[in-house]
Amino acid sequence: MGKGIKKIVLAYSGGLDTSVILHWLRETYQCPVVAYAADVGQGEEIEGLREKALRTGAEEVIVEDLKESFVRDFVWPAMRANAIYESSYLLGTSLARPLIARGQVKAAAKTGADAVCHGATGKGNDQVRFELAYMALDPGLRIIAPWREWTFKGREDLMGYAKAHDIPVPVSKEKPYSSDRNLLHISFEGGILEDTWQEPPEDMFVLTVPPEKAPDEPTWIEIEYRAGDPVAVNGQTMAPDHLLAFLNELAGRNGIGRVDMVENRYVGMKSRGVYETPGGTVLRVAHRAIESITMDREVMHIRDGLIPRYAEMAYYGYWFSPERRMLQGMVDETQKNVCGLVRLKLYKGNCTVSGRKSELTLYDPEFATFEGDEVYDQKDAEGFIRLNGLRLKIARLLEKGRKSPV
Repeated sequence: MGKGIKKIVLAYSGGLDTSVILHWLRETYQCPVVAYAADVGQGEEIEGLREKALRTGAEEVIVEDLKESFVRDFVWPAMRANAIYESSYLLGTSLARPLIARGQVKAAAKTGADAVCHGATGKGNDQVRFELAYMALDPGLRIIAPWREWTFKGREDLMGYAKAHDIPVPVSKEKPYSSDRNLLHISFEGGILEDTWQEPPEDMFVLTVPPEKAPDEPTWIEIEYRAGDPVAVNGQTMAPDHLLAFLNELAGRNGIGRVDMVENRYVGMKSRGVYETPGGTVLRVAHRAIESITMDREVMHIRDGLIPRYAEMAYYGYWFSPERRMLQGMVDETQKNVCGLVRLKLYKGNCTVSGRKSELTLYDPEFATFEGDEVYDQKDAEGFIRLNGLRLKIARLLEKGRKSPV
């Protein structure tokens, strides 16, 4: 095992798993380990990582702020596609993994490492997302997945190993579920959530209040779009990461963005996930609204037909694949005229559109009116309907004239 490996870059979070993995890698592969931590908006979890990794035996620690890149280069492209997996999941974790993997690959090149390692288990989607990204970006790197190699079975085994090797690990009370946080969302799964009949405990939620405890007065906001991307809220232009963080706070305060679903993992099993995506939920509603007045009908329908495929690519880990890049190019072409302003009402878990306008609008009340106009003759509808119904009429006439089989 590990023959010829000179240095490893580990995707490091500072939790129990990656703390144990860091020490286990040094012990098993007998080589230096670089701890790589990407700040994608996990908040206080990033604090103290450098010192903790060094105490655990890392030769070098890289902590990289990727929040703006995460939103600009991963979240916004997916939002332009209205990507949503199985009608509910806005792909928070799915979009962060390829970015972290890209950071690891760059760190490997910078530090002279010839292997990368992740802490994903052998049952989930993340192992696929990390490893497909590694392969696409640098196929020469060796890939190490400890959960598929070692003999540890679960948390108790890891705690025992940490105690035996004096590894500093979190001493906080174990939560009865696992969670993952970034700027787009926070996800919860496992533990008590594995019972699909069990309602999530209210004290689990971090980003949102329950709708019944949200303010009794609605919050009104206006979001400006340019080429399919949100650029300003209430007239204030913001960087992508700041804009999403602002909407997270605003929407979360109004009880918006909770999702409880049972999804189909890429590896073949079903899994229950509970998500908080307050800002992303608002942005999807707003984006749909501005598209409704700026996108051609047939262009929109073709794009919409590809949304499930795009979402699958992101969910399954094919972010850096040629097919996702190809589809992204088509999506971005549809977004060139998606510019304008959307007004939204946030109230007790609901986000509703109350107005939309654009200098590039395709909507004109003079054309849509029930009153008289000069571009539409209602008599033309008769021929239009006759031609579109001709195949239905012919099929029925032939069916009625056909003799019954003997």
